[in-house]
Amino acid sequence: MKQLTTKEMQGLFHVYMEKLAYMRDPKGLYEPIEYVLAIGGKRIRPLLLLLAYNLYKEDVEAVFSQAAALETYHNFTLLHDDLMDKADKRRGKPTVHKRWNENTAILSGDAMIILAYQFLMKDCPTQYVKPIMEVFSQTALEVCEGQQWDMEFEHRNDVSVDEYIEMIRLKTSVLLAGSLKIGAILGGASEEDARKLYDFGIQIGLAFQLQDDYLDVYGDPKVFGKNIGGDILCNKKTFMLITAFEQADAGTRTELMHWITAGDYMPEQKIAAVTAIYNKEKIGELCQKKIEDYYGQGMRLLEQVQVPQENKRHLLDFVVGLMHRNL
Repeated sequence: MKQLTTKEMQGLFHVYMEKLAYMRDPKGLYEPIEYVLAIGGKRIRPLLLLLAYNLYKEDVEAVFSQAAALETYHNFTLLHDDLMDKADKRRGKPTVHKRWNENTAILSGDAMIILAYQFLMKDCPTQYVKPIMEVFSQTALEVCEGQQWDMEFEHRNDVSVDEYIEMIRLKTSVLLAGSLKIGAILGGASEEDARKLYDFGIQIGLAFQLQDDYLDVYGDPKVFGKNIGGDILCNKKTFMLITAFEQADAGTRTELMHWITAGDYMPEQKIAAVTAIYNKEKIGELCQKKIEDYYGQGMRLLEQVQVPQENKRHLLDFVVGLMHRNL
């Protein structure tokens, strides 16, 4: 069976996205949408859909509209996340609420989710409409649940590792998993294969997010693409911070709480002090072990998908590339 490399898929899909006609009146609603989607990014979710589809069928261009739905939905979540976080920049460019205003960010974001549903249904074979709508709608709802948990965790100091894992499953993993499952369904996969690919996406998503937690502390900023220590400075409840509180003795917890509650500090000093606690408690090693566990579980699930191993090579290479980025 003919299969495209990830690079070939990226190129074709990029051309497809550039040709999509988002612009119509009123321009004040649609210009921010074109702006957000033109910024680009890795386009991981549409690529996962296309790679899953290509496990079973060759004509990947037939599902570009569904891939565009996932890219549009993902960027909608980023647009609203930036607004909630009061972020000034996204991928080096001003966020929509900074370039325009908050009301525009809300309304253009609302339009993006409606467009996502339209793209999802465009030229969709009738027999797949119900199952992919069920997957997409459940996924979209769970992403909202994850975002809510994330916001609530900002005001709690008793978040457990299990609660954190569930939050990142909802906020990050389910959209990766849903992308794979939608691609599998459109490709005519068996229910079992579609479920295995979904579960594979969950495990890889958890590993992917935990790796971000790790890299924020131990990554090379030149390779990671952003300064390290951002999570430490904003007291973000990550696996690293939560585990440090769970592992440390009373004295170390007191020191860690001092830095979490400190109102006046030098950023470099806080990053160094908290990192020293992580080093002392071997938090980085614990995080890497967790990453390896989730990654290993994901790879075992992919092995069980009932297509020739040769058909999986591009999906496997893509995921391996993601998991070995910026280390």
